[in-house]
Amino acid sequence: MGNGTSLGKVRGLGSSHEGAHHWLVQRFTAIGNVVLTIWLVASILMLPDMSYGTWSAYLSGAVPATAMVLLIICVFWHAHHGLQVLIEDYVHTAGNKFATLALLNLAAIGGAAAGIFFVVRIVMTAQGDAAAEGALAELQNSMGAR
Repeated sequence: MGNGTSLGKVRGLGSSHEGAHHWLVQRFTAIGNVVLTIWLVASILMLPDMSYGTWSAYLSGAVPATAMVLLIICVFWHAHHGLQVLIEDYVHTAGNKFATLALLNLAAIGGAAAGIFFVVRIVMTAQGDAAAEGALAELQNSMGAR
């Protein structure tokens, strides 16, 4: 009788609406990556030097810090979705697929969290240094006034 109809072969294999969502997320995060990477390259070219002090002073601003956090989130989200589709397509054993997807989730969330933590730490350190310098200058002014 044959292998059945084309519709019969794919019944029970899952919803056909999931692929469009992944495809759209991949495209939107790719656009975000392009825009934010252009911002990053322009920022690099506009900075006078590549020292840590220059970068921390630059990233301590609200707009650069927000853009950097968005870039980190967008890159890790884009990589997660791309690798998830790759794993789902090419890893066939259920246990291996589950383990690989779990490791992928841990790596993506951990990497994004670490990147965001580092940006927040740079911002807080720069603001703390500025506050400390201001307090030191105020102390020196009050000592010089005596």
